[in-house]
Amino acid sequence: KTEVYMGIIDHVIQSGRQVIMLIPEIALTYQTVVRFYKRFGNRISILNSKMSAGERYDQIERAKNGDIDIMIGPRSALFTPFKNLGLIIIDEEHETSYKSEMPPKYHAREVAIKRGELSNASIILGSATPSLEAYKKAMDGEYELFRLTKRAKEAKVPQVSIIDLKEELKKKNKSIFSDLLRSLIEDRLRKKEQIMLFLNRRGYAGFVSCRSCGTAMKCPHCDISLTSHSTGVLKCHYCGYEIPTPTLCPVCGSKYIAAFGTGTQKVEAMVLKEFPTARVLRMDADTTKSKLSYEEILSSFANGEADILIGTQMIVKGHDFAGVTLVGILAADLSLYANDYRAAERTFQLLAQAAGRAGRGELSGEVVIQTYQPEHYAVTTAATEDYVGFYEQEMNYRRLMKYPPAAHIMAILIQSKEEEVVVLAADLLAGAVKEWLKAHGELFIQDKSSMSIIGPAPAGIAKMNDIYRRVLYLKEEQYEYLVEVKDFLEQYITVSEYFKKCNVQFDFDPMNSY
Repeated sequence: KTEVYMGIIDHVIQSGRQVIMLIPEIALTYQTVVRFYKRFGNRISILNSKMSAGERYDQIERAKNGDIDIMIGPRSALFTPFKNLGLIIIDEEHETSYKSEMPPKYHAREVAIKRGELSNASIILGSATPSLEAYKKAMDGEYELFRLTKRAKEAKVPQVSIIDLKEELKKKNKSIFSDLLRSLIEDRLRKKEQIMLFLNRRGYAGFVSCRSCGTAMKCPHCDISLTSHSTGVLKCHYCGYEIPTPTLCPVCGSKYIAAFGTGTQKVEAMVLKEFPTARVLRMDADTTKSKLSYEEILSSFANGEADILIGTQMIVKGHDFAGVTLVGILAADLSLYANDYRAAERTFQLLAQAAGRAGRGELSGEVVIQTYQPEHYAVTTAATEDYVGFYEQEMNYRRLMKYPPAAHIMAILIQSKEEEVVVLAADLLAGAVKEWLKAHGELFIQDKSSMSIIGPAPAGIAKMNDIYRRVLYLKEEQYEYLVEVKDFLEQYITVSEYFKKCNVQFDFDPMNSY
């Protein structure tokens, strides 16, 4: 994929125009930038969040003065002041970090397309696991779809095994390593080949599941996992539904029901205990606090200074380690239980990407996916790299539940220092939406459309920094109706006294639940 990008960039630069290349995370910059410097020399600049304001200013000035042709960086690089922009590439376009969580809550994909229109520039969205939004537009003919069907350098597709952790428990194996993964790790250590162990904690938020039958506690109204609270209740952060935390599994009666809690440090300790001779590196938020720590960890692993690299999603993104012949995915389905309708999509993306890290060099690779839900379509399609199969199943679910991209969602977040104020304000906004719907009923009859209101309910984090938070969701197939409701509510807020002590934010098609 990177080779394709470089060929196109070369062509654009030869014609005297400039290029912005967006990449999702700092972890990607090290390898990407080395490749680009080798090809394009010092006509490249980089932006990232670990740079000081002064360093960022210098790079923006270089772009403005025409000293560089290529800017590489996260979503903020989109605003690089190139005078003759010819191309914007968004690599790993499915990544959630392309959506700003702070107002204005823009999505880099939409802004890039608008900037492309204004500059008469081309846009390339690249991903091995495209977002459903982008793929649907390609299927509808709005985007043009190109497929890369072979691996670089004709590398072989890895062999993938799915391990059912319920069966491991029956065999009295309570370790985080299945018997197969343990024997393969021993084999690779003997052969002096490298191993990556990926702990899928994406979206993990204290969900409760049964280790015996694999059942996760879900909201009957929203099909979203319930979140465990220290007060002993399980709660849905979309509609507010709650139940007491069960002590026995309601499906099979097993006592092995609890919130999952394994972190990368725990995994590292277990690896060192089971494989004391292994040289181990860990890459997570704690070990990558400094500006250079990403590069130090990745380059020492690339140079063969460690046998095993343990990490969360930051280790599966685009890294190319020729020595890695085994990838172990320790808890593949953790992200399936996130309190988020995109849980299956994110799980598929992470598993497919993690599997893609094995066997990228001369030697063929092997992948072990450990899961409590071996039959779930997100797991089975990721194991066979069947994106189309996954897309079709997931789109059926989105249509059924009226979730994007089959419909649109507008999240309204209400915040205040006073709890009574936030509760009243959320109820008033829900009432105002109902009034608007009554007044505009004929629109929906014409379009055979219907708007649904979910909540208001306490946000996922109901209180943050002494500020109370409530959230209201609206689902609707026609985007412009949601825009009309938002405009109406903004007017309503400005004329009503009740909102003086409140902060209200609107977010269209949010990437994360509030």
